[in-house]
Amino acid sequence: MSYAQLTGTGRLADDLYLMAHHEVTGKPLLQRRAVGLGLAGALLAELVLAGRIRVGPGGVAVAGAAPSGDALADSVLALVHGEEQRRPARDWLLFLARTAAADVARRLAGSGYLTRVRHGWRGERWVPVDAECAFVPLARVKSALSPSRPLNVHGAALAGLAAACGLGSRLALYLPPKTGRALDETVRRLDPEMRELIAQTQAAVDSSLLSHRV
Repeated sequence: MSYAQLTGTGRLADDLYLMAHHEVTGKPLLQRRAVGLGLAGALLAELVLAGRIRVGPGGVAVAGAAPSGDALADSVLALVHGEEQRRPARDWLLFLARTAAADVARRLAGSGYLTRVRHGWRGERWVPVDAECAFVPLARVKSALSPSRPLNVHGAALAGLAAACGLGSRLALYLPPKTGRALDETVRRLDPEMRELIAQTQAAVDSSLLSHRV
């Protein structure tokens, strides 16, 4: 696959992973726990957007169990479907966060976006195959936050999840001033389920960071 073709997989967690890691070195730009929780939220959000799960006060429930062709999304859905009782979104965030970064990295590698390179004595690390391609998700967020454009659900959800896991300062570096206000207004236009999932992701990240400091 040539770099020119790497314009995005169309998956929220893939975009968020690229945003949360350095475009050259592949180093996480946040604490690993925050990255994991953000990606866990994005994996659930992918299923919400596809109409395969519902998120509400009663927990996370399966809405459509037909295979999608994406192995990672199908595996997450199978986990939700396999539970005898509904569990809160927070429980799923904590559970999926354990392996989300590795799972999404492997999916991105399979799509041609990441490759493994030797990283000194510490072993190997996933790095983007092309730095410019790694910036595509930021461009997607910038477009979604433009007040002159109609709501782009993928871009709006990506912006909300990025801010929820702690990437607000990174957004501020590359987006126009007053992005925070535009982000809040854009996220408010999302469906209640997506807003709830973003809020639960931010709460889980905040709680994790607080416990880390104590």
